[in-house]
Amino acid sequence: MQLREIDKTRYSKHLKVVFAGMAVALMIIAVGASTLFIFLFSSPEVSHFSHNLAGVAAAAAIVFIVLNKFRQHPYMFEVVYVWDLKQQLNRIHRKLRKIEAAVEHNDNDAMIIMNFMYRGSKQLYELDDNTITMEGLVSKIRVLDQRMEDAGLSLSTDTYNPTMLDRF
Repeated sequence: MQLREIDKTRYSKHLKVVFAGMAVALMIIAVGASTLFIFLFSSPEVSHFSHNLAGVAAAAAIVFIVLNKFRQHPYMFEVVYVWDLKQQLNRIHRKLRKIEAAVEHNDNDAMIIMNFMYRGSKQLYELDDNTITMEGLVSKIRVLDQRMEDAGLSLSTDTYNPTMLDRF
């Protein structure tokens, strides 16, 4: 995965529309499916909890399938990019202790991974207007930049490859 420039306004607008659409679709499909399940498989004197739960599960499955189908649509580009970036950062975060220890030993792959994580996190913070921890993150980026320059590594995130995480 490579970091890309994202238009913050477009991302915000598309994210709101996608989430609103998901919420509306979940409500309509869940109520409709639950009603259909109750009509087809139940009687009035029993609890309908399992039928309602099945309706919610059916709605979630349908919304998931539709989102996957439209994942490649240009309208979804920014939203999918951010979702994928968050998944990648979570993968890195799960192995963070080992990666940080390797950075202390000047491991090139570990520094490249941390560079990607810091710059990806910075991009997410900016997109979501999360500036509370930005100062600390920028400080960490400066320290890592110096360490990478001393090691002769490029500061670009283009050298990051998700398979680098397999070592840690």
